[in-house]
Amino acid sequence: MQITAGMVKELREQTQAGMMDCKKALVEAEGNMEKAVDILREKGLSKAAKKAGRIAAEGLVSLVVSDDKKHGAIVEINSETDFVAKNEEFKNFVSAAAELALRAKPADLAAFKASELENGKSLEVVLNEKISKIGENMTIRRFAVESQEDGTVVGYVHGAGKIAVLVNLASSSDSEKLQELGKDIAMQVASMNPKYISSDDVDQEYIAHEKEILMAQAINENEEDAAKGKKKKPMEIIEKMVIGRLNKELKEVCLLEQPFVKDSDLTVGQVVKNVAKEVGAEIVVKSTVRFEVGEGLEKKEENFAEEVAKQMGN
Repeated sequence: MQITAGMVKELREQTQAGMMDCKKALVEAEGNMEKAVDILREKGLSKAAKKAGRIAAEGLVSLVVSDDKKHGAIVEINSETDFVAKNEEFKNFVSAAAELALRAKPADLAAFKASELENGKSLEVVLNEKISKIGENMTIRRFAVESQEDGTVVGYVHGAGKIAVLVNLASSSDSEKLQELGKDIAMQVASMNPKYISSDDVDQEYIAHEKEILMAQAINENEEDAAKGKKKKPMEIIEKMVIGRLNKELKEVCLLEQPFVKDSDLTVGQVVKNVAKEVGAEIVVKSTVRFEVGEGLEKKEENFAEEVAKQMGN
């Protein structure tokens, strides 16, 4: 399969590895992007393996929580420039979209866009009117709605609309401490971006995949050390190293196992248990939703592909 400059560009942006390393990985992976990422990680060349994706698009995220604190909605709408994202009309539109998501609770994005926003006009029709008026493309990217009748939904917006988080807590308590806990957890999620609630939620396929990558990394490191004249580690030691690295990684990606941002001597799970004792009722973190503006999207970089092509000799 022919490896194009665009493919090298995409892999480089995902991993931040060197250009020629990306090309070699793609050749070895026969053009399979996911496999190429794994190859770079195995060789210790990926500098961005833990990043969710390159943050590049502009826009805003917004959320709203119902008065009874039982429901919440979160939306992301993208614009081409930060200038438009700071426009009051755009801000009001994003806020109105969040209110609509909470009110309509649409089944999917298509239903959300078709929902009536104002004066018989759908959200998408109003968006197109804004595009014509402002003169810049805008996109309704995603939304989510959380509901918890036996507990509460708490929202938190960070960085002037760049990150927004909803936290769904189940509990029979109606103490204000539950709201405070929800806010603390939302700030934790905004800051640390966990992939799972607890280690019990981690997909076994994910664990097997990560273990395979970590094992390949450790074996490569062992071979490199041996080439430098260092004593090779026996396989049983390498396996213990891999288990240790995997457990460390799981603590980083699982919310309840993460050190609490306000007190690193405690895990988030311990903080939840402590508050549960204070209010005299069990508290369960049912789910969290975190939107970051532009997460996984990319801005066009002028002439970058041409630069790659030149360095590849194409």
